[in-house]
Amino acid sequence: MAATTIGGVAAQEKPLLDIKWLTFAFAIYTVFYVWVRWYEGVYGWSAGLDSFAPEFETYWMNFLYIEIVLEIVTASLLWGYIWKTRDRNLAAITPREELRRNFTHLIWLFAYAWAIYWGASYFTEQDGTWHQTIVRDTDFTPSHIIEFYLSYPIYIITGFGAFLYAKTRLPFWSQGLSLPYLITVVGPFMILPNVGLNEWGHTFWFMEELFVAPLHYGFVFFGWLALAILGVVLQVTSSFNNLIGKQISEAVDQGLIKK
Repeated sequence: MAATTIGGVAAQEKPLLDIKWLTFAFAIYTVFYVWVRWYEGVYGWSAGLDSFAPEFETYWMNFLYIEIVLEIVTASLLWGYIWKTRDRNLAAITPREELRRNFTHLIWLFAYAWAIYWGASYFTEQDGTWHQTIVRDTDFTPSHIIEFYLSYPIYIITGFGAFLYAKTRLPFWSQGLSLPYLITVVGPFMILPNVGLNEWGHTFWFMEELFVAPLHYGFVFFGWLALAILGVVLQVTSSFNNLIGKQISEAVDQGLIKK
């Protein structure tokens, strides 16, 4: 049986849930962040305590420059590819292909949730611990270079990738804009601009690194907006229900299922 793919081209039937991509989505973030944590553990203490030392430039500022360039390139290529290869004839896809894309969309959401954990939970909590221990002499501390300028952009790239995939490949999401989905990706994205306020505040006010400090309320507010994922899950369920209901109706019409 052939299934309609992007551009209306018929292809061999693919599994509904590609376990390989699901495993890859979990492994790529895990392996990468374990390496990042190792790098921080080794060079954070040996080369990251004095921003005026030459080794700080070598091991941390160069790290910052490289990651920013790679993030811009990755976002441009990934989002550009998803948009460039979008399905321009969504009305023609078969129910099975639409179901397969729904499962692929769930893999995207899983990847986004996993990236959110590393950025907005693991490295964010670690940053508070770091700065309760080490007095900063620069805004670009080793902890910040990893948290703000690496882990946050990675989950932002992943979240907008998931949104674009749903928007360009699934009929349910192609019409209009999903408010829960927008909140889910734009809310955590706003944590990154809030970094500017955070650094400005720490520059002018000497304050302890407590998450309950008013200066950090923006992080909490925008982080909580990720809870809109519950609305996205409801819409995902609805898209599955519509699709399954359509298949059952077609089976009844064909006499495969008796009323």
